[in-house]
Amino acid sequence: MGKRGDMRVKRKQQKRNTTIAVLAGLGFIALAVFAVVILGNTASANGLSTIPVEVNYQAPALALENTKGKTESLADFQGKVVLVNNWATWCPPCKAEMPTLVAFYNEHAKDGLMIVAIEAGEPKDQVQKFVDQYHMPFSVWVDPDGKSLDAFKNGSLPNSYVIDRTGTVRLMWTGEINRETLEKYVTPLLARN
Repeated sequence: MGKRGDMRVKRKQQKRNTTIAVLAGLGFIALAVFAVVILGNTASANGLSTIPVEVNYQAPALALENTKGKTESLADFQGKVVLVNNWATWCPPCKAEMPTLVAFYNEHAKDGLMIVAIEAGEPKDQVQKFVDQYHMPFSVWVDPDGKSLDAFKNGSLPNSYVIDRTGTVRLMWTGEINRETLEKYVTPLLARN
């Protein structure tokens, strides 16, 4: 073979090597996505919840209308431990966690707990049906414009933030809450005065 023949062989080898590298890369990405999906589903199936992240910043100045038509703000609950839960009526993990939030609130409201459940985007009448169905005894706000999601800079649902008695955000997490997580991380904040 001459120079041209050698060049053709080299080009074919380069193309083959490039194709193999691209396929290997795509295979790795597919494997990584598969692992995340499987591990995420396994965690959900086992009732595990995302561990909260400890944070330390002033709660946003957020005020919205509740389902009763009254405007409330986070500042109205200064002196209480406030769990802000951003959720939606159509969101399966939001529905799954709501009985847990109701039970936790019923047990700890006397200790100074307030839950502010902020529904992201649905009309007030639809939110009220959900509130009635789940017997939600805490404050429920309607947020048609996503102000809470913007204020907390988190568009994933559900997401939760815990504000201490001084108005400082101490914990945040995205994903469904379970009772064990609430007792482990939120109950100790209720014991502090």
